[in-house]
Amino acid sequence: MSPTTAWQALAQRPLSFLTSSWPWRSLAYLSGGVVVGAAAALFFTLGLAAGIILLVVLIGIAPLAGLVLASTVVGRVERRRLRLVDLDALPDPHCAPDSPGPRAWVTTRLKEQVTWRELTFTLLSAASLWWLDLLVLGFSFGLPALTFASTDGTTWPWTVFGAIVLLASPYTVTSWAGARGALARTFLAPRDRELGEELREVRASQSRLLDSFDAERARIERDLHDGAQQRLVSIGMTLGLIRLEIPNNSPEAGLLAQAETQLAATHRELRALIRGLNPPVLADHGLVAAVEDYAGRFPIPVHVDLRLPDRLSRQLETTMYYLINEALTNIARHSGATSAQVYGRYHADLLVLNILDNGRGGADPDRGTGMTGLADRIAAFDGRIQVTSPVGGPTLLQVEVPCHFA
Repeated sequence: MSPTTAWQALAQRPLSFLTSSWPWRSLAYLSGGVVVGAAAALFFTLGLAAGIILLVVLIGIAPLAGLVLASTVVGRVERRRLRLVDLDALPDPHCAPDSPGPRAWVTTRLKEQVTWRELTFTLLSAASLWWLDLLVLGFSFGLPALTFASTDGTTWPWTVFGAIVLLASPYTVTSWAGARGALARTFLAPRDRELGEELREVRASQSRLLDSFDAERARIERDLHDGAQQRLVSIGMTLGLIRLEIPNNSPEAGLLAQAETQLAATHRELRALIRGLNPPVLADHGLVAAVEDYAGRFPIPVHVDLRLPDRLSRQLETTMYYLINEALTNIARHSGATSAQVYGRYHADLLVLNILDNGRGGADPDRGTGMTGLADRIAAFDGRIQVTSPVGGPTLLQVEVPCHFA
């Protein structure tokens, strides 16, 4: 799966990353950040001046209007610049004013929460971010330039140090560019309540589909448990009664024993199927206990280190369980691995799950495995799935899902 952010490119391909376009994109992002940050400081000054003029010319328009105008421009520019280090586009969450004119525009903007986040981000850009951009660029390229310019033979250790800093500059620049881009997305990305009506309806439709899927799975599990499983039990009792009427050494007794063996195997398979459709331990004790129970019955050793502060929502808990189930099943069938790990943590409203195996690698999620459908379900929660599987292994499946605990 191709990386969509500078951080993902750096983490997934730390060596081939050097020959990609990501270091240059990160360099352009930080260079532009210096310009935008310096311009933001200027915009604030001009914005205050424009606000004072508006206060004089238009009654009811405060000097804050100039700052709002400046922060809106900076926010729009930053959303476009962010595409350099994050390929997922940020939509503009601003609403159109109800009526034409500057007064309606300012009134609408002052009522929007995104305006105040843009204002905060613009203040950060003007006060500190562009200085940090300049510092990173100066350390990565200015310092080596100074050490190379020295011709004194006694300063060769500094020249070596400058060469090391220059060689490491793609990682230095990309690391800070990724962190800065993540910070910008935090401030400038639209919140759920700011999304358009059409997008909210799409998400509501996704939620209804997930509810329908869960209800249908529960119905199938109930029908199998109360129907087919009970019929198998009844057949077993009938075979037991027949055995009482047949001599133990007769040919029919042998056939009856085979039928009872096949019936018992079918019963075990059906019970495993029912248990997989709706695991009681998942409903009663949560995701951690369910994963540990499944790992304990897995054919290869699986180390589970999954820590959550509380129970997840029912939909997300079920989705994550089946994702882990499918991932481990793929490991057992296709990877040739002798061990696997399931690691999960909750950080800052984000559930991060890593599933690692020591198999042969070379996994391709685009070849149409069961993970495709699970990736679609994760996407319904605004989550992401990344697969890193070089030939020869190991294979890492990383899942990131936003979630909140009560």
